[in-house]
Amino acid sequence: MRAMLLRKPGPIDDRPLELVDLERPHPGPGEILIGVNACGVCHTDLHIAEGELPPRRSPVVPGHQIVGRVVELGAGVTAHKVGDRVGVPWLHWTDGTCRYCRRGDENLCDAATFTGWDVDGGYAEYTVAPADFSYPLAEDLSDLAAAPLLCAGIIGYRSLRLSGLVPGAMAEATAGSPAGPGAAAGRRLALYGFGAAAHICLQIARYWGAEVYAFTREEKHRDLARELGAVWAGAAGEAPAGDPALKLDAAIIFAPAGELVIDALRVLDKGGTVAMGGIYSTPIPPVEYPLIYRERVIRSVTNSTRGDAAGLLRLAAAIPIATEIQVFPLEQANEALIALKHDGIRGAAVLQVSRED
Repeated sequence: MRAMLLRKPGPIDDRPLELVDLERPHPGPGEILIGVNACGVCHTDLHIAEGELPPRRSPVVPGHQIVGRVVELGAGVTAHKVGDRVGVPWLHWTDGTCRYCRRGDENLCDAATFTGWDVDGGYAEYTVAPADFSYPLAEDLSDLAAAPLLCAGIIGYRSLRLSGLVPGAMAEATAGSPAGPGAAAGRRLALYGFGAAAHICLQIARYWGAEVYAFTREEKHRDLARELGAVWAGAAGEAPAGDPALKLDAAIIFAPAGELVIDALRVLDKGGTVAMGGIYSTPIPPVEYPLIYRERVIRSVTNSTRGDAAGLLRLAAAIPIATEIQVFPLEQANEALIALKHDGIRGAAVLQVSRED
């Protein structure tokens, strides 16, 4: 099978991923073999390729926003059948027995493994995944459009919840539920960095009735934010909507830049939360106490749970979420990651791995 393999991390401009021919894998007990049709390109893939996340498996096939069809079942699998359309996200497996898993926080499991980091991922024509961590996908969304939902969408959804913007239970945010339309009406949300996760997160926040303010460097990203319903878009450090007195209820930082925490705190209202939605960030500068006084909170967002994935996929169908995508063939995975690093992607980048018949 064709695959893009990372033998050793390095600057993405040096194109460290190689197009290779690997043996097709086989599913073990409880696993499914998936013929990959599309795989989203994520900032986490970039951090793995460049070594900002230390290697867990080497060499490795990156990619964790996988859409494809089940082509083979491992022993004991009953949740899927051959031909089913499924999605595979970042969270590959948890032990289910540790204290974090038992209390519903499987995203914090010490034994957790991750797709495209601990195990080979979706930058390949086939991949293997545990059946219990793979999700059925509605047929009314194309493979390419669905791919960004599997990480950008899920982490955006979890970040929204942890920002305090959304009331209600963790995974019950669907139309008509307590955390459904109108639950966040009148609240103001700041988004810092406007790529794949933010452009999905904005659509959910708007569906819940929130006002969204987008802080991003590139005019093309500001244009997309406005098109999707942001009430204002500008640069980090600017006063939202040009009003220094305007305070926002929550902020989510998707860009891996620690200095944005300070910018976010400056526009945050009393009792508000700054949620950091990335797996990696540059250092946060010293925070003067007055910036966090009056019960302002800085918190990280760590991975996601299966409940997050299920909740996001229900919401994606209910809204419905429209993903803005830029498509690359599998062999141009390096070029997709280079474009991502240099703010060249409007929305989300997706690899076309193979085409459905």
